[in-house]
Amino acid sequence: MTGLFTRLALLAALLILELIGASVWLDTQALDGRGGFIGAIGDFGPYVLQSLVIAATVFLAFGYFRARTFLASINSRLSDESYRWGFLAAHCGSMGAFAMLSVLLFGGARGVFGNLVASAWLAAGILGIATALFFFVPLKAVREVLRITGPAWIYAAAAAAVIPVLTIASKQLWKPAVAITFVLVKWLLYPFLSQAVVDPARAIIGSQKFTVQIAPGCSGLEGMGLMLVFGTLWLWFFRSDYKFPRALLLIPLGMGLMFLLNAVRIAALVLIGNAGARSVAVGGFHSQAGWIAFNGVALGLACLAHRVPWISSGRRPVAIADERLFENQLPAYLAPFLAILAAGMISTATAGGFEWLYPLRFVAAVGTLVVFRRTYASINWRFSWVAPVIGGLVFLLWIALDRVAGTQGISKIAEGLAGLPAPARIGWLAFRTLAAVVTVPIAEELAFRGFLLRRLISADFESVSFQRWTFLAVMASSVAFGLMHGDRWIAGTVAGILYAAAQRWRGSIGDAVVAHGVTNALIAAFVLMGGHWSLW
Repeated sequence: MTGLFTRLALLAALLILELIGASVWLDTQALDGRGGFIGAIGDFGPYVLQSLVIAATVFLAFGYFRARTFLASINSRLSDESYRWGFLAAHCGSMGAFAMLSVLLFGGARGVFGNLVASAWLAAGILGIATALFFFVPLKAVREVLRITGPAWIYAAAAAAVIPVLTIASKQLWKPAVAITFVLVKWLLYPFLSQAVVDPARAIIGSQKFTVQIAPGCSGLEGMGLMLVFGTLWLWFFRSDYKFPRALLLIPLGMGLMFLLNAVRIAALVLIGNAGARSVAVGGFHSQAGWIAFNGVALGLACLAHRVPWISSGRRPVAIADERLFENQLPAYLAPFLAILAAGMISTATAGGFEWLYPLRFVAAVGTLVVFRRTYASINWRFSWVAPVIGGLVFLLWIALDRVAGTQGISKIAEGLAGLPAPARIGWLAFRTLAAVVTVPIAEELAFRGFLLRRLISADFESVSFQRWTFLAVMASSVAFGLMHGDRWIAGTVAGILYAAAQRWRGSIGDAVVAHGVTNALIAAFVLMGGHWSLW
């Protein structure tokens, strides 16, 4: 039989697949305007789903660290227990009822009958989740986990209740935030534009040649939210390095800087468009300038805070006779990935749809790898036949999930390549392929499997074997890897799990790198031979 971690992974996989199917099939916009309980489902359904995901994530995170000493015994006992097939039958029945009630509910049911259908639909969904849980994890084990995790469920419930409320409440701040941003942009443009176009009622500002409308999403609140999350996590993880409550001032300082830099971003966007580079302004610069500002503020505050005695505790690691303390390997694992991200931000920010500076990513990665080549010499890069097999499997899953999810978007690569002379076109494709097959797999595997997976197991990640696994470390690092792939986050998460399995096979990061490289090589061949540019 299987242990707790495997059962939880199977439970998560089942629920995610069913959620994807329901999301593709059902559209809550069909419930708009019906009123009553049906209208409430349409209005608040996405927030309820968000709460469930948040609750599960917080419970796993807090519960794991509180109960990890007891989980081995639970895992051992569950290995001897069989699955409760009666609960699986109940789950199938519940989901069948859920499907039939969905036809009625989303098909136009209204009034008292519609509210009854909505209530039964919600109950069937909850029953489906519960029966799936009890199929994989016996009720006795669930009670034991709740007991040994202590107040973790309270934290999970609080986060599930508070975060959606904050999300809804933040919308009330959009209008005043847009108004303040509009005024700041107006002041910033004043020295550069003698005849600016200003329409406060519609939040339109710019020049006679180029104008923009400051939408709620451009009000600066998103950047402030990112900085709030980053600042909170940073101070929590490195709480011993700072003096509290003084260090808490870093959070509002960072949020304020992000709000101001958002106005600078919009003003710069107007000036770029006014200068004639309209495609660059509305394309790459519009989407990437905010991320560049966030990274600059986050890294700047993190570096500066350690040098301010009023905030910093002044603690430093005690030097002992351990050679590893004199050669910090952390930069070697993260620098290539960060170099690619930085180069990508620059190349995308200067693009007008087609990223003509993409080779900069390859050059940045190669340069970083060369700098840390001595550190990499001590890493096991050997690989076995399993690596290309897993790489091919990930490729097939990637293409299949891409077709099912319908994430094939519109790419401007073909149009951009058509406008280049033949030598430049060949050179761009060569750099793009080399990056996909060589530098990207090395950089991402060093960051996600080499560092993050092992760091989630122990603060001293260098002491953790490449063959060591924990459920939380594999899932968290794989989800982070998946989220990096945007709309294809599910495929990216599955790929991350399989690459981690490749690394564990013989305890060599080389297996993960080769598996990743084979996947990207097959995708590159699929793109070049079939013209499926949206995959790039």
